[in-house]
Amino acid sequence: QVQLVESGGGLVQAGGSLRLSCAASGRTFSTYVMAWFRQAPGKEREFVASITRSGFTTDYADSVKGRFTISRDNAKNTVYLQMNSLKPDDTAVYYCAAGHPQFLTRLLSGYDYWGQGTQVTVSS
Repeated sequence: QVQLVESGGGLVQAGGSLRLSCAASGRTFSTYVMAWFRQAPGKEREFVASITRSGFTTDYADSVKGRFTISRDNAKNTVYLQMNSLKPDDTAVYYCAAGHPQFLTRLLSGYDYWGQGTQVTVSS
């Protein structure tokens, strides 16, 4: 079992940047595929990015490709989401997720553990 705690959210102007962090408990962090999802008010939770156990392979939603970067530091049990060129449409609660899918997946059902979320608000 793993516990996830996100941090780094906040209020930023359009065009700005934020870096989210997700710290995981336990000694098995490197065995988990990690992902970020987000949920805007009145909308379903959606996939943002995912990263393999080794960190060598990543996947991004089309809406964030080229602007966001997911990375991980297995020595620090932490996954990051660097968000650049932020837009008002990026406003949402961002969730970190961990799981053991065979391959990178964009499905919520592929992840077993979730953080409590961190709010990101982008003003125009």
